[in-house]
Amino acid sequence: MACRTERSAAPPFPAPGRPDPDRRAVAGARALLRTDAQAALASARAIAARSPVCAEAHRLVAEALRSLGREAEAREASLAAVSASIHDPELMTAAAALAQNELSVAERILKDRLKSDATDVAAMRMLAELAGRLGRYRDAENLLKRGLALAPDFVAARSNLAMVLHKTARPAEAIALLDTIARLDPDDMTNANLRAAALGRIGEYDEALSLYEQILARSGDHPKLWMSYAHMLKTVGRREDSVAAYRRALSLQPGLGEAWWSLANLKTVRFSAADIAAMEEALAGPGLRDEDRFHLHFALGKAHGDEQRPAIAFDHYARGNRQRRQSIDYDADDTHTLVERAKSVFSADFLDRFAGKGCPARDPIFIVGMPRAGSTLIEQILASHSQIEGTTELPDLPMLEAKAKADFGGLAQIPPDAVRAIGEDYLARARVHRKSGKPFFIDKLPNNWMHVGFIRMILPNARVIDARRHPLDCCFSNFRQHFARGQAFSYALDDIGRYYRDYVALMDHFDCVRPGTVHRLIHERLIGAFDEEVRALLAFVGVDFEAGCRDFHTNGRAVQTASSEQVRRPINRDGVGQWRPYSEYLGPLIDQLAPVLREYEQEISVF
Repeated sequence: MACRTERSAAPPFPAPGRPDPDRRAVAGARALLRTDAQAALASARAIAARSPVCAEAHRLVAEALRSLGREAEAREASLAAVSASIHDPELMTAAAALAQNELSVAERILKDRLKSDATDVAAMRMLAELAGRLGRYRDAENLLKRGLALAPDFVAARSNLAMVLHKTARPAEAIALLDTIARLDPDDMTNANLRAAALGRIGEYDEALSLYEQILARSGDHPKLWMSYAHMLKTVGRREDSVAAYRRALSLQPGLGEAWWSLANLKTVRFSAADIAAMEEALAGPGLRDEDRFHLHFALGKAHGDEQRPAIAFDHYARGNRQRRQSIDYDADDTHTLVERAKSVFSADFLDRFAGKGCPARDPIFIVGMPRAGSTLIEQILASHSQIEGTTELPDLPMLEAKAKADFGGLAQIPPDAVRAIGEDYLARARVHRKSGKPFFIDKLPNNWMHVGFIRMILPNARVIDARRHPLDCCFSNFRQHFARGQAFSYALDDIGRYYRDYVALMDHFDCVRPGTVHRLIHERLIGAFDEEVRALLAFVGVDFEAGCRDFHTNGRAVQTASSEQVRRPINRDGVGQWRPYSEYLGPLIDQLAPVLREYEQEISVF
């Protein structure tokens, strides 16, 4: 009895790192590989036949086959090693640590494993997953590419690489990988969903919608698939269809907070009393995920705000923002430091060094500024001109600046002769988003205000438009908005106020060192003197006025931002003064904005 108890208590696998007979046999076979690949292959195959779950034996088979030039067989052996790895005790321990978010434990195990066996593709994939969770996408990409070089048919690693490419704004590369996966595993719905999202990123909306419809025809009971489909319908302006798809997602998962928020984020949807009750019931229910909870708070804030209940609305906004802020690593001091550094670097003398050196193309029109400042409206007006194409919020400029800093050790160290190539690289990356032969295109990433100096270096003839809105309307609109990604400053009133001040300070700096190179468009002026402001805007871009710009709301182009429904309406004042019913709750924001408020209100007082 005692013996049986001891035997049942023993671990089913050797403890991580402990040698066993199979490992000793593999080590002996590996020693043969240096002098006799055929003998090593025979020995490794014998071990794999005796112990089919010995992943090391299968990996050695693959190595021996490669050394003998038998690549097709080596690929099969690499996949067999991946399959066997699910029984590997070390990788099981690492997987458990990943599942429990004990990343340091998993990282130690996986790095030690790859030190002892640099060909372990399963360990590479797991370490890449860990790197992706930490935002170390370059490390993840390198690991996955190494793994796929050894096991080209490892679908999970290829899928992970496609996700990394998608997250690093390389949708065309992601789609190429996903096309291969579709051939290898046509029934994989996760990868089909990612492919549809990537197609949307490059403006292939019809193909993306068709793919979503195919997926839903086979798997119509997945609420998040319906939600993704609804996002795409919203983008192309099919409002009623998008609302129906969001409602379908909620019928399948009533507590899906992102679907409720997505309905609220249409801006033109008003929730019924039954909707509010359903959201409150979901919020009070057990087992609700944090992500669903803060989305519900934002949606309920919108619902109660529409019903003129500012106290209740603000409470929900405050709770949603507070919860979201806890999960975000943001320090307003860091933003201020970056702005001060930019002001120091981008002096008139510094910019003079690069005069005539950048790419001379005039194609790009950058719309910069705070989110929720009217940039989508400006984009829609410009994109209604026959010579200007609207694209989307392109992520390439910040990535290129970060790469340039890394390559040269900082912007101040970039040789003037290097900037033309960087500008050409930006245009090449943007080309995938351009679907017409129009001479100008728009990049509407608001956060590019931080990169205006870099734009002047690499694309000196590009147009930069600063979209500006009343500080309190703009900042409070950010507080009420849950952004799908980025905008980490937007979840606390004082952070938002400081961010706005830093943005204004940097734009003021460029007004001084390069007067007239940034065109400022004040939202309230645009509303109050529409034709005059639009004519001035088009003159700045360098094109003649066209009546289509006046009728921007009839433009059926796809719009990906939160303002997609708002810009499909004629010019109006609905967004003006929205902060006023909430003024008693906005003390921290008003305090931060005090230095810029009076100046702005004097500037717009005539309107």
